[in-house]
Amino acid sequence: MMNTTEKETAETITKTRLDVRHLTPLEFARLGVSEIAYVKPVMVEGNPAFAIHGADGAPLAVTANREVALAAIIEHEMVPISLH
Repeated sequence: MMNTTEKETAETITKTRLDVRHLTPLEFARLGVSEIAYVKPVMVEGNPAFAIHGADGAPLAVTANREVALAAIIEHEMVPISLH
Protein backbone atom coordinates (compact mmCIF):
# COMPACT_ATOMS: atom_id res chain seq x y z
CA MET A 1 0.00 0.00 0.00
CA MET A 2 1.29 3.48 -0.93
CA ASN A 3 1.81 6.16 1.65
CA THR A 4 0.54 9.71 0.98
CA THR A 5 3.85 10.96 -0.48
CA GLU A 6 4.17 8.00 -2.85
CA LYS A 7 0.57 8.45 -3.98
CA GLU A 8 1.10 12.18 -4.62
CA THR A 9 4.28 11.43 -6.58
CA ALA A 10 2.50 8.82 -8.70
CA GLU A 11 -0.35 11.26 -9.42
CA THR A 12 2.12 14.00 -10.38
CA ILE A 13 3.93 11.67 -12.79
CA THR A 14 0.63 10.63 -14.34
CA LYS A 15 -0.46 14.25 -14.80
CA THR A 16 2.84 15.32 -16.38
CA ARG A 17 3.14 12.42 -18.81
CA LEU A 18 3.57 13.72 -22.35
CA ASP A 19 1.20 12.49 -25.03
CA VAL A 20 2.81 13.42 -28.37
CA ARG A 21 -0.48 12.78 -30.20
CA HIS A 22 -1.82 16.05 -28.77
CA LEU A 23 1.13 18.36 -29.44
CA THR A 24 0.74 21.43 -31.59
CA PRO A 25 3.15 21.70 -34.54
CA LEU A 26 5.20 24.26 -32.58
CA GLU A 27 5.37 22.06 -29.47
CA PHE A 28 6.38 19.09 -31.61
CA ALA A 29 9.13 21.14 -33.29
CA ARG A 30 10.51 22.13 -29.88
CA LEU A 31 10.51 18.55 -28.61
CA GLY A 32 14.10 17.53 -27.99
CA VAL A 33 15.39 20.78 -29.45
CA SER A 34 18.33 20.98 -27.04
CA GLU A 35 19.05 17.23 -27.04
CA ILE A 36 18.72 16.04 -30.63
CA ALA A 37 20.51 17.11 -33.81
CA TYR A 38 20.32 15.55 -37.21
CA VAL A 39 22.84 15.20 -40.02
CA LYS A 40 21.71 15.70 -43.57
CA PRO A 41 23.77 15.36 -46.75
CA VAL A 42 23.80 18.65 -48.71
CA MET A 43 25.65 20.35 -51.55
CA VAL A 44 27.65 23.51 -50.79
CA GLU A 45 29.02 25.40 -53.78
CA GLY A 46 28.82 22.21 -55.84
CA ASN A 47 30.62 20.06 -53.25
CA PRO A 48 29.08 17.36 -51.05
CA ALA A 49 28.87 18.29 -47.36
CA PHE A 50 26.91 17.41 -44.23
CA ALA A 51 24.61 19.89 -42.54
CA ILE A 52 23.87 19.70 -38.82
CA HIS A 53 20.41 20.87 -37.77
CA GLY A 54 18.70 21.08 -34.39
CA ALA A 55 15.54 19.08 -33.76
CA ASP A 56 13.54 22.17 -34.73
CA GLY A 57 15.28 22.35 -38.11
CA ALA A 58 17.51 25.30 -37.21
CA PRO A 59 20.84 25.09 -39.05
CA LEU A 60 23.76 24.66 -36.65
CA ALA A 61 26.82 23.88 -38.80
CA VAL A 62 28.15 22.37 -42.02
CA THR A 63 31.08 19.95 -42.20
CA ALA A 64 32.99 18.29 -45.00
CA ASN A 65 32.34 14.75 -43.76
CA ARG A 66 29.73 12.84 -41.82
CA GLU A 67 32.08 11.59 -39.07
CA VAL A 68 33.04 15.15 -38.11
CA ALA A 69 29.36 16.13 -38.03
CA LEU A 70 28.51 13.23 -35.71
CA ALA A 71 31.51 13.96 -33.48
CA ALA A 72 30.51 17.62 -33.19
CA ILE A 73 26.99 16.69 -32.12
CA ILE A 74 28.25 14.23 -29.50
CA GLU A 75 30.82 16.75 -28.23
CA HIS A 76 27.96 19.17 -27.58
CA GLU A 77 26.15 16.50 -25.54
CA MET A 78 23.41 15.97 -28.08
CA VAL A 79 22.11 12.78 -29.72
CA PRO A 80 22.83 12.51 -33.46
CA ILE A 81 20.09 11.35 -35.82
CA SER A 82 20.75 10.72 -39.53
CA LEU A 83 18.31 11.70 -42.28
CA HIS A 84 18.38 10.14 -45.72
